[in-house]
Amino acid sequence: MKPLVIDIDDSLLRTDMLMESFLTALGKNAIETIKSAYAHIGNRALLKSEMARLSDLDVSRLPVNEAVLALAKQAKAEGRPVVLASGSDQTLVDKLAERLGLEGAHLGSDSKVNLTGRAKGEALVKRYGRGNFDYVGDANVDLKVWKRADLTYVVAPSARLGAAIKDIGKEPIELAGGWKPLDLLKALRPHQWIKNVLLLLPMIAAHQIDLIGVEIVLAAMIAFSFAASSIYIVNDLLDLDSDRQHEKKFARPFAAGKVPIKIGVMTSILLGVLALTIAGALGWQMLGVVAVYMALSLAYSVYLKSLRWIDIWVLALLYSLRVLAGGVAVNAPASGWLVAFVFSVFMSLGCVKRMTELARAKTVGKLPGRAYRKRDRPDLLNMSILTALNGIIIFLTYTYSSTAYTLYAGIWELRWVAIPLAVWMTRMISTGWAGTQDYDPIVFALRDRYSLIFSVVVVLGLFNAAAWI
Repeated sequence: MKPLVIDIDDSLLRTDMLMESFLTALGKNAIETIKSAYAHIGNRALLKSEMARLSDLDVSRLPVNEAVLALAKQAKAEGRPVVLASGSDQTLVDKLAERLGLEGAHLGSDSKVNLTGRAKGEALVKRYGRGNFDYVGDANVDLKVWKRADLTYVVAPSARLGAAIKDIGKEPIELAGGWKPLDLLKALRPHQWIKNVLLLLPMIAAHQIDLIGVEIVLAAMIAFSFAASSIYIVNDLLDLDSDRQHEKKFARPFAAGKVPIKIGVMTSILLGVLALTIAGALGWQMLGVVAVYMALSLAYSVYLKSLRWIDIWVLALLYSLRVLAGGVAVNAPASGWLVAFVFSVFMSLGCVKRMTELARAKTVGKLPGRAYRKRDRPDLLNMSILTALNGIIIFLTYTYSSTAYTLYAGIWELRWVAIPLAVWMTRMISTGWAGTQDYDPIVFALRDRYSLIFSVVVVLGLFNAAAWI
């Protein structure tokens, strides 16, 4: 019977195995992976072979296109041979075929032949004869295969690709797939941009609020938002496998295969360029702060997040950089009091984040992509309490400073603000310990009505104590 031949990357799978291999290898051994990629960039066949070797990619969790898989199952039920023919390395093709229960002699690239386009078409004609097989593909490179096939199945074709298929005398049979801009927007995590309100703190704390200053800080917040989203994408791409093992993160756009990895890479680069351009327009100091923020965030995504305790320090430092940037934006440097307070609070929340993950983890082993185990929960609890207490002490000590006496008419009203702060931190720590909050403490706080009430009380207390009210 006539075989059904199926392409893999972005056809049977909602992802690309070369990109998956490269990102997985990068997470395991960044230096060797980069050296190998640079050495073989001009030889796609050898590059694919090397990435497959370095990554030892686990194909069991790669997202599958259900429409294509259903077609394969139907063909198999009819007694037709189902053959995978891919530009991916042969070892990965065979692993995927075994996972899906598709026995047979499948075709893939090796260290000498990159099995795409004309090479794939000729290999299939040699095996089955021209017009004696049906083919499922998704891209322009498949035109040279469709031209030699009988029935032409195409995954989510663009208008241009559909027209090109008709130009070679074939009628495309469309299958579901592709991606949506809304899913890409979700990958940017726009809800996380709320964290950039920290840039307003230096201006508010110094009681130097004016329209021009607010406009400048808003521009800086946009730069930080683009910078953060750029690195969020990088982080998600490097965490593909660990996200797929997570009870909630498995639905993230890249992990679920809702957005192609290549689109993510291009978007990340574009956002990074936009962030640096806006920062540069605000001055070389802001450019420097944003560049440091992006570099540190990238280092965190690539390596530092896997280091026990170091990762929490880095998270707190990234929040503190936002405060410093706010001061740079309006030429009102953030005070040491403010930076120390913010660093301590976010050190505590970083511990809360890890406590939550451990509380909800289903195994006693290490968290995927992290260095923490269940046994670390007591240490994280102690550290979260100590750093939260340190933040409260810093705040109270500040109320006895000459700066506080200058800026606030109601010193005792200012000191009373420490109470709702302490209650809020206690709630955050207790819910993190119990594992009843979101994996991101900030997201949880924005949705938690008690946290919102405490926030309102704190803000009203600060305004009530201010000398300019």
